[in-house]
Amino acid sequence: MTASAPRKKLIEVSIPLEAINTASAREKSIRHGHPSTLHLWWARRPLAACRAVLFSQLVDDPSSWPDRFPTEEAQDIERRRLHRVIERMVPWEASNNEDILNEARWEIARSVAWGLGEEPPAIDDGKAILAYLQEKAPPVYDPFSGGGSIPLEAQRLGLRAYGSDLNPVAVLIGKALVEIPPKFAGWPPVNPKAQEELKRGRWNGKGAQGLAEDVRYYGQWMRDEAEKQIGHLYPKATLPDGSKSTVIAWLWARTVRSPDPAAKGAMVPLVSSFMLSTKEGKKAWVETVIDEQAPEGWRFEVKTGTLSKEREKQLAQGTIGRSTGGTCILTGVSMPFSYVRHQGQSNGLGVRLMAVVADGGRKRVYLNPSPDHEKLALSAEADWGPEAELPENPRDFKTPNYGLRTFSSLFTKRQLVALTTYSSLVERAREMAQIDAEMAGLTDNSSRLREGGSGARAYADAIAVYLALAVSKLSAAQSTVGLWSSSMDQAVNAFGRQAIPMTWDYPESNVFNGNAGDFLTTLPNMLKVLSTLGNAGVGSIENFAAGTVELGEGVRVITSDPPYYDNIIYSDLSDFFYAWQRPMLSEIMPDQYRRIVVPKSEELVANVFRHGTPEASEEFFLSGMRKVVGDLRRTSVNEAPMALFYAFKQSEMSEEGITSAGWASFLQAIVSSGWLIDGTWPIRTERATGLKANMNALASSIVLVCRKRVENAGIITRAEFIRLLRRELPDAIDDIRKAGVGPVDMQQSVIGPGMGVFSRHAKVLEDDDGVMTVKTALALINRVWEEIDQELDAAFDSETQVALAWFSTYGFDARSSGELITLANAKNISSNALFDSGVFEDLRGKTALTPREKLPKDWSPEKDRTLTIWECVQHTARVLNAEDGGAEAAGQLVAQMGAASDHARTLAYRLFEIATQKGWSQEALVYNELAQEWPHLEDANTRAAPSNTKPAQAALDL
Repeated sequence: MTASAPRKKLIEVSIPLEAINTASAREKSIRHGHPSTLHLWWARRPLAACRAVLFSQLVDDPSSWPDRFPTEEAQDIERRRLHRVIERMVPWEASNNEDILNEARWEIARSVAWGLGEEPPAIDDGKAILAYLQEKAPPVYDPFSGGGSIPLEAQRLGLRAYGSDLNPVAVLIGKALVEIPPKFAGWPPVNPKAQEELKRGRWNGKGAQGLAEDVRYYGQWMRDEAEKQIGHLYPKATLPDGSKSTVIAWLWARTVRSPDPAAKGAMVPLVSSFMLSTKEGKKAWVETVIDEQAPEGWRFEVKTGTLSKEREKQLAQGTIGRSTGGTCILTGVSMPFSYVRHQGQSNGLGVRLMAVVADGGRKRVYLNPSPDHEKLALSAEADWGPEAELPENPRDFKTPNYGLRTFSSLFTKRQLVALTTYSSLVERAREMAQIDAEMAGLTDNSSRLREGGSGARAYADAIAVYLALAVSKLSAAQSTVGLWSSSMDQAVNAFGRQAIPMTWDYPESNVFNGNAGDFLTTLPNMLKVLSTLGNAGVGSIENFAAGTVELGEGVRVITSDPPYYDNIIYSDLSDFFYAWQRPMLSEIMPDQYRRIVVPKSEELVANVFRHGTPEASEEFFLSGMRKVVGDLRRTSVNEAPMALFYAFKQSEMSEEGITSAGWASFLQAIVSSGWLIDGTWPIRTERATGLKANMNALASSIVLVCRKRVENAGIITRAEFIRLLRRELPDAIDDIRKAGVGPVDMQQSVIGPGMGVFSRHAKVLEDDDGVMTVKTALALINRVWEEIDQELDAAFDSETQVALAWFSTYGFDARSSGELITLANAKNISSNALFDSGVFEDLRGKTALTPREKLPKDWSPEKDRTLTIWECVQHTARVLNAEDGGAEAAGQLVAQMGAASDHARTLAYRLFEIATQKGWSQEALVYNELAQEWPHLEDANTRAAPSNTKPAQAALDL
């Protein structure tokens, strides 16, 4: 390696993509202790993916050290060893496993040390490894830190972690995850109860566990104090047996004045579904009863018992649907959405209590609406509410269409009382915490948290930050844009998607119910996160727009998840939380909370409602992104590539694929800013069922691996570009396949090396001397990849070539023997030879490929005198999924194949492509799984092979 050429990193060659994707998809179901439960932030990247990307950005690829790994075989063995480190590192259970994390940290330290001509610390000295990384490893910076996943994972790997974001809500979350916990790591709790316990023994907590205990203590005080102040607003319910029970939630329905004169101006209900519980044996529903004595001439009545499927379907339709509009329950007249919108904007919508949900021990008890409960709820009066206007964005914000224009209008009066009560208690809790901290011996150096203080005042500020986050999070559970889940018998928070929808019926959870919607349910979930933090490196998250800060020349490793185009309008959505956070935190973080609402004009999204036209919003986004990635080119280190996550829109994924306008424009912004793109790794966050449903579905996001293009990059023609693609892509494709990237992800993975050829040149000129666009380059890369795959077919034995041609047309179906003879003659082989090989079966006048279930179970490559690549693939697929086989038995077959193993892996990819094109989803799944597993099957051969590394490294595989 020359001094001027940066060492190639693992992420530029291969990563164990399937393991990363599996862990990323599984992470969606993790709730307890996951950082996402600290506070809502939209479209977080999976921690598993962030951790793996950061590791692979900083760990050298073995090819960077030819003196240590002199042969391609040695490099492959070492690469697979590094893959196994990642595979151990990415599962959720490894997130706080210090043994596994120290193993990963040491690998990073080793690459840093070798690059400096030094030796890394001992592999079993965790403290020394962390100290070395803090001193010698380059810091990581995320200019769009959002929910903080990337800085958090950088910190977890022992690196200095920095982030910034324009959005103050995102910054608060980032500070709570990354910046505050290390500042008070190892501190014992200061609350009086804990101090009494400490007199009987020493504190053994780690990281931020002491801080978490204090937040728990003062949070409990807030809840007790709130119940004293407003508990009377939350009466108990009377059960059918006359006993009293805690109300879980009150279910409300919005109402609108009927347009039918026969209804005499009555307000009638708008209900999306009358089903309250759909659990078998526990069905509960609401019926409307016409009653002239009741208010407006009707009332709700709760029913339980059994239902016919037809009746349940009718009840589930309610009185208003997504496409049909509403129906008056009194006269049956239609109430179109245009009418409901007009009524909402001019006269306002009403509300009516629909049902009461009470705690029945191990079940929910659904009760008729209580007039007393309804009257009490409507009598509540709040001193304050967030009066900021909702944005004019009918795509994502539906409530203004119906007259609900302010953030206050998204809450009931009682919810406003509850939230303002809790909000006012945060400062009192902070004052108590400061006094207790001083009593516990913390010096009061008069510095606040915002000033970098670490005494009693700063510690009290930190406690208040988490309490304020809990109140902010509670606001999502205490709003009228939440839903009641009839399948789970519980309230579901707002923001099921990145929008504020219009809800017709909604739950109002009891804020003292001990379940969803209770402050003491929200808080413990947050503290499970906080208790795991503060054990690694330092971190800092700042509040400023990307590209507006001077970071200095070449000082950071850049990893980021930039906002994608118009997917999510973060600033408009986060005003929902900012409105509650500002009163609680304006003294603690005055710069961050100095505005009335979240800043919007600088937000780097293509918001057509903000910029007027699609063209103007697109230009704003692309010009801004070009500037940011251009600035990052100057501030990033040369030693490591930049990694950017690109999140696909669902419509983009399904309709346009790799040549979509948004994807091409994003790549164009990067290339135009002087970056070379030489890696594209598709990250999937959906479960396997999604893959089975659509084998061609694109990934949820793509990680772009970028290097700085040299200043004197040359210019080439279209013909030269295609020649370079044909020359360089085969080896790159082989490396990607060796990494275990499944066939379903190959199309997106091949973009990386193809774009590497395109973007390392200043320009690629078309035949008319015009400059080739990224979109055209993407199409050419895809075409050349297909040509290369087809050319590889010629390397297969004749039997396999005939089988491949047959499979392409007929699959495993039988056809006349004459058709096989025609194919065999074209490949200069007899049909008898095809039968003798076992690839085809003779069906007396007809023939077909031998089905896997009919293949001989005692087959082995070593004993087969006419070994074919086709048999290698089909037998391995058969054994891998057999009850008496599995990975170990399949690995033994692969070990016996010798040189045929590489060809067999290639054939698995080709068969997947054919099966996918034909729509044979089950067959495609077989080959996708086989291709993904192939490197693991080969590992049985290579894991025992000696490596040109130190003995300590070999110990990693034990």
